[in-house]
Amino acid sequence: MNLPVAPRANNRIRFASTKESTQAMIPVQALAWLDDIVSKGNKVDGVNIAGPGDPLADLGPTLETLRLVCEKYPAMNLGITTLGLGGEQSVERLVKAGVSHVTLLVDGVDLEVVQKLYAWIRPGIKTVPLFTAVGVLLDEQIRAIVAFLQAGCAVQVRTTIYTGYNDAHAEELGMSMAALGVKSMILVPFDPATEGEEMLERPSHELMTRVRDQVTKYLTVVAIPEKIQPDRTADASGESCCSVAAALPTPSAGRPNVAVVSSNGMEVDLHLGHAITALIYGPREDGLVCLLGARTLPEPGAGASRWEILADTLKDCFVLLAASAGESPRKVLSSQGISVLITEDNIEGSVEVLYGGGRRCKK
Repeated sequence: MNLPVAPRANNRIRFASTKESTQAMIPVQALAWLDDIVSKGNKVDGVNIAGPGDPLADLGPTLETLRLVCEKYPAMNLGITTLGLGGEQSVERLVKAGVSHVTLLVDGVDLEVVQKLYAWIRPGIKTVPLFTAVGVLLDEQIRAIVAFLQAGCAVQVRTTIYTGYNDAHAEELGMSMAALGVKSMILVPFDPATEGEEMLERPSHELMTRVRDQVTKYLTVVAIPEKIQPDRTADASGESCCSVAAALPTPSAGRPNVAVVSSNGMEVDLHLGHAITALIYGPREDGLVCLLGARTLPEPGAGASRWEILADTLKDCFVLLAASAGESPRKVLSSQGISVLITEDNIEGSVEVLYGGGRRCKK
């Protein structure tokens, strides 16, 4: 079962869909979702941290989710799906948290090939020139594979085939991964999205068969059936989108409203620790959900009591939306009945989802 708790993306494929991504769950929310699935009699052998961003781009939510799952389900197999940036530096903490298997998203080992696939890559906090970022990515992926294998983790790669871009490169990729000690590859045909910035045709059955045969010389290949259309970022959990939506917090009579921190009133773009004002959305007397007003939040410097004051300020809210938030405010607010959801999305669409209305199309 995939748990989408990674809020921050560190890359974008040129051909990726431009539709809005799934909101990241907070760790306690992901655990509640897992509990719900298990309580219904479903057998869950393992948990994988995957999507909607990268689990290593912001390690905090990843480690907290692993801790919560490990405490309640100590026999559960734990893994992550990642691009690999920062993997070498994170391996010790991840293994200590219980990670036993890692899936790396590797679409090439040649700088020119990989550069043609990405719109941008962010190795650190800031976006760097693509040519430089690709070089960093290829180096860190190798280092991550070696580090995870040395730590005793099972490592597999997941490769998406893009027609005319990396299909002729697949055999070299398979040979390189095998030389590093990788034993298996998940082979996925790129699924074109009508909302993508650049259109690219889906690999043919013949092309995928040829690629599979080439890679099989070096690795065990798990080929995803072509009728299945998996998301490259692995934020599909095997459960439907409706199941994910069902796990989102919902309004109640005592807590009908949503709090949002924003610098411009249009997007969720502030770290909760930097916010001094919250926009309050909720139903009017006629039931229409709209902006009800703004509230002043306690300013930084009040210590731990700041979050208690904040919880009291938002006592009629069932959820708070922020671009980022520390573990302390998340725990305090959660204990007071306020879920903290991390997203970098437009406010209107996010609020509509929370009230069950789905997303509006944006021009």
